[in-house]
Order: sequence, then structure tokens, then C-alpha cells
Amino acid sequence: MRYVSTRGYGPMSFTDILLEGLAPDGGLYVPQAYPQLSEDDLDALGQILVYEGYPRLAAELLGLFIDDIPMRDLEAIASRAYTKAKFGTDLIAPVDQLEPNLWLGHLSQGPTAAFKDMAMQVLGQLFDYELNRRDQTMTIVGATSGDTGSAAEFALLDANRVQVFMLSPQGRMTPFQRGQMYGIDSDRIVNVTVPGSFDDCQDLVKQINADAEFKARYAIGAVNSINWARLVSQVVYYVSSWFQASGGHGPVSFCVPSGNFGNICAGHVARMMGLPITHLVCATNENNVLAEFFTTGVYRVRASTETFVTSSPSMDISKASNFERFFFDLTGRDHAEVARLFGVELNRSGVINIRDKPYVADPARVYGFQTGVSTHADRVATIADVYHRDGYLIDPHTADAVKVAREHLGPEPMIALETALPVKFGSIIKEAIGRVPPIPARFAQVLDAEPHTVVCDQGVDQLKSIIEARTIFPVH
Repeated sequence: MRYVSTRGYGPMSFTDILLEGLAPDGGLYVPQAYPQLSEDDLDALGQILVYEGYPRLAAELLGLFIDDIPMRDLEAIASRAYTKAKFGTDLIAPVDQLEPNLWLGHLSQGPTAAFKDMAMQVLGQLFDYELNRRDQTMTIVGATSGDTGSAAEFALLDANRVQVFMLSPQGRMTPFQRGQMYGIDSDRIVNVTVPGSFDDCQDLVKQINADAEFKARYAIGAVNSINWARLVSQVVYYVSSWFQASGGHGPVSFCVPSGNFGNICAGHVARMMGLPITHLVCATNENNVLAEFFTTGVYRVRASTETFVTSSPSMDISKASNFERFFFDLTGRDHAEVARLFGVELNRSGVINIRDKPYVADPARVYGFQTGVSTHADRVATIADVYHRDGYLIDPHTADAVKVAREHLGPEPMIALETALPVKFGSIIKEAIGRVPPIPARFAQVLDAEPHTVVCDQGVDQLKSIIEARTIFPVH
């Protein structure tokens, strides 16, 4: 299996793109072709899930994309990533039925109570494995809107060949999210706060990656979903959820709360591989850039001053990095067209308009995508309704998914993907049900942790100075 950038660079091996993250031409790595799953293959995967468990399923699917790590080592990596001790259940990602044709996929049982753990635990193990094999170190520079940061930091805390610089938008995360990240006291974890939005943080990460000399000198890598290894790890729970909800017979649909388009892009990859998915429903909050695109065919990025601060903060994103991977498939894998759209047009005008493109037959339902928007009032009402009617307490992002999923129910099972546990969002939970969610014992000290942060308010040159001053590894 070889990989190319959406803008034409490559081909590359899996372990090379694992450590590189973003391609030198600014594009995102994708496989040259998606592995295809026949009905017999899907049946076999279902049997693996039932009789051998989620880690073995993960190794089997990862093995379709990775040919430069032996299968026995992939099995060991998956077994270390997905344990009952970390996720609280042997199922790792259980699926429960809420009401007729509506299911809830639990993805937040991991160590940081967010779905990011599902991929980040694998990514941490892959980094540790490959850096040890090559006798190298790596400096991760990432951005978070709430949950990626803590999931990455906890996954890499014991990886002694990795140092993490994690950027987060100042004042835009919940107290619990800030406590999880900023409370870590380690010279290998540097939390950098940035005035503005997540998009501003993400832009700084991309600027660091665009400086080839600096990137090489500090061995810069990525943990955001721009790293293909993280996205492909998420394909596993789409297969697992499909089997649990359908019994391995017939199609399902998924509703995914979307900000950076990584989670739902993994669903797109699963469907391109042959997983029987009827619709992928993209749920947004008030920052409805993605919903607008799937309705109009126009992708219009908002300035950070136009990005709303909402009660589902991990979705307060208007520039979805993984959208470029979807566009690559949408254009028929046209490198030149993607380079023009994302490398030139989007930077010039902040808008991509494909309504009149020959590769778009129906912009509202491209590749089976549907969409919907959820507001603060919707979140509060949905949290209360699911709690009182179904007996489940869900977080605001999951509430966005449930609200939009209910608008798109069809004859097949609809699986709304949970993204975090309610403990992270006490204020809106109290607004919805009249009390804050209980804090599990393992998180009892989160809100009391002393913060450890550094501020970056002067752009990429200041960020480079922070990395230079705080690095613990030899400079290349």
C-alpha cells in the first residue's frame, strides 16, 4: 500500500507518512486506492469482532492499509491500544438502541472520555513502535478545539521519544477540558494558548509544517486528523458499529457531529471500501460551514471573528482540514483540481464553489451525504429528552447528532456517534436536566489541577521561538 498527497506528492510508505503528517506540498496523504471489502470479507470481519474482539478487528483492518509493519506487531499494537482497563468494556465501542431505528454508538469510554481516544491510543502506539524501530525522536505540533489535545497528551505521555506542543484557543474550552490538558506537569507536554478560534490554532500548525527546513530540524509530526494513521484507525468503529446495529445484514446510516470532518471522513472511507452505509449525515452546530456546503455546493470559510462560541465547542470550526480528502475523491482523484481549489482558490478568496462542476450531480447529497444544523436550544432540549425518555445522559455534541439524526431516519438503522462524556460539559447538562453530571472517580482532581501553559499571541515566529526554547530533543 502506497500513499500520495491530495495535491500530487508521493508515493510514500505508510510508516513514512505516519511520521511526516502533512505532505510537503500542503496536501493530505491518502492511499493510492482504497482496499475493497466483499460481502464475504465483511462476514469474516463480523466473526472476528464476535469471537476475537475489537483489538483483533482493528489489526485486521489496519493491516489492509499497512504493509510495512508485520501483522504480529499490528496485533500487539492494537492489543495495547484497546484494553478493558482503558475503555471499561471488552466491547471497546458498544452500540445501544435508543428508540426504533435510532442507535447510539459509544465512542467515549476511553481514558480522556472523548472519541478521540479511539484513534489516538493507536497513534501513540504506532509512534512509539516506529520511532523505536528507527531510533528517532519526534516533536508533535497539534491543535485542539477541546478533546484532541488531552487525548493526544495522555496517549503520548509515556512515549519517551515524543514531545508535544499542543495549541488551543484561549478561553474557548470548558473548565474540564482545560483542566485535563493544562493540568499535565511534564516537560514533554507543552500547552500553548492562542487568542482566537481553533482555526487560528490550526493555521499556525499548517504554517509550521509549511516551513520544510524548520520541520526537518525539529522532526515535526502531527496528531491531528491530518495524519492518515489517525483517520484510518477510526474506520474500525464504523465496521464494528455496523455489525452491532445490523447483525451483519443490510445497510445502516450514521449521523456524525462534525467540525474538522475527520470523524465523518473515516465513515466516507469505510463506505468507499464497501461497508454498506446508506447515508452519512453531517450534523453541525451554529458554525454551519459543512451544512451549507452539502446544501448549496459552496464551501465558505468564516473568519475567526465570525466563528460562533457555542455550547458544543469542539465543533466551533469553520475550516475543516479533512474536507480536502473528501474533495479528492469527489473530483475523481484529480490532484491538479484539488491543488487549485485548496492551495490557491481557498487561500485567495476563502470560498470554493463547485455547483457547476461536472463531477457534482447533486450537491445536496454528494456521495450519499445529508446534513442538518443544531442550535443551543436544540442541544438543551435533546439532552433532556434523551435523559428522561431513554435513560441516557449525553453530551452537547452527541445531542447535535441525535437531533439531526431524528430528522433523517429511514428504514435502515441510524447510528448517532457519541463524541464525549457529559462530565466535560457540566454547565449545559445542568441547564438541560437541572443538575451537573457526576464526576467519575478517575477525573476527581481534574478541575483542581494547577495550569501549565504558555501564550502565543504573535504568530508563527513566536511559536517557533517557543518550540526552540522548550525542545528537549537534539536538533537535527
